[in-house]
Amino acid sequence: MEKERHLLVVFPHPDDEAFGVSGTIATHVENGTPVTYACLTLGEMGRNMGNPPFTDRENLPKIRKEELKAAAAAIGIQDLRMLGFRDKTIEFEDDEKLSDTLSAIIEEVNPSLIITFYPGYSVHPDHDATGAAVIRAVERMPAAARPTLHCVAFSKNCIEELGEPDIIHDVSPVVHKKLAAIQAHRSQTEHSFKGTVEKLKSQEPQMMAWINNERFWTYKFN
Repeated sequence: MEKERHLLVVFPHPDDEAFGVSGTIATHVENGTPVTYACLTLGEMGRNMGNPPFTDRENLPKIRKEELKAAAAAIGIQDLRMLGFRDKTIEFEDDEKLSDTLSAIIEEVNPSLIITFYPGYSVHPDHDATGAAVIRAVERMPAAARPTLHCVAFSKNCIEELGEPDIIHDVSPVVHKKLAAIQAHRSQTEHSFKGTVEKLKSQEPQMMAWINNERFWTYKFN
């Protein structure tokens, strides 16, 4: 993985960064690449509040904000931007306003690489809308000045329609940072993480492949 001028990561929810790309981000940090993470919402509409509940809807965003900060610290991200959009409403935001917000960040940090979701292939409407907004912002730029765009996709039809990912990063050297980032999002992962730990201890092949490899599709502009 080459050192980049600057890496910009754009996702809609706290924990989006942890599961699919935290090993890649951590590797870039270790390579000396400056990283900015723009997280659009605080995931305040998340349904996981514990069983029995450990919080309520009013206090969940406060908890998820602190979890996001802890996950960013575990990965090594120093520039964390919380953009203040409302969870589960990104698809209803004004397209130009959202792209303007992202264009301003792109102009400021001047990334050579952006990581976001591949619109149409990332399951959640907020994911798709975020990826589409990033693409609109980058499309505005002169072709020669555009950063590379690495997109995350995991819908059931993504390989059938997009082909195999053109980038697969082996993140096993930093997998401890990835696990720490996942665990930091305690409100969303604590219940399920116990099973994950057991599968990792037993070296379950499917789990090891998931945890050690992060895949991306390079977005190709027309």
